[in-house]
Amino acid sequence: MSDRYAKYHKLKFDYPAERVLRITFDRPETYNSVDAETHTQMTDIWVDIDRDPDINTVIVTGAGKAFSSGGDFSLIENMVGNFDEIMKTWKEAKDLVYNIINCNKVIISAINGPAAGAGLVVGVLADISIAGKRAKIVDGHPRLGVAAGDCAAIIWPLLCGMAKAKYYLLTCKPITGEEADRIGMVSMCVEDDELQQTALDIATDLATASQSATRWTKYSLNNWLRQAGPIFDASTALEMLGFMGEDVKEGVLSHREKRAPNFRKDCPI
Repeated sequence: MSDRYAKYHKLKFDYPAERVLRITFDRPETYNSVDAETHTQMTDIWVDIDRDPDINTVIVTGAGKAFSSGGDFSLIENMVGNFDEIMKTWKEAKDLVYNIINCNKVIISAINGPAAGAGLVVGVLADISIAGKRAKIVDGHPRLGVAAGDCAAIIWPLLCGMAKAKYYLLTCKPITGEEADRIGMVSMCVEDDELQQTALDIATDLATASQSATRWTKYSLNNWLRQAGPIFDASTALEMLGFMGEDVKEGVLSHREKRAPNFRKDCPI
């Protein structure tokens, strides 16, 4: 294992094939939720992967029954009303998306269960996204009381169209693996017991393909996402603004108490 990844101790690494790196979210006891340190490591690692001369493709998956359940409550609660923490997270949230977009290696996600929040960023921004039938994709930001941020505004309308993007983002309804495939949210859906092997087969094929052709194709296609940069920047800024309001407090509390939220009935905008 290259020393360049030793500092990313919140993530698990292995090399399942020549020139293929696999990253695993490895907190199965919390459905691979993302704490503050994991969020930072998720953001920074793509720069090191981009510069790693020994790998050509990357697989990202989750340990146990989930891909990633998103930011944990400690991360969220530490942000509420905390201007400095919000600014730190805002920068990381932007860097996470742009670092994935600008990474020159092909990224493949193997979505093996629930995928939400920061973990879902990697899941749907991956160049090739593969969902198992047991996958459940959900962006729950409005249910938490903040605007849909992360990568929703930059890529969901491109993947599944504006009508579907608005429906699922505004209602926070989950999308199964098969439905995600049907509407174009993911590249494909496979049987759960075939998920990891399918991801590895694709990663191995691409690891032996022409790297200049592959990487330049990815770079060109990702200009669609770069054009949407101002849309994305606005969405993340508005998400962070929500952490200074009252609705997010009720959103977190209702999650903890496992009940429907009682948000304020009006809004001054």
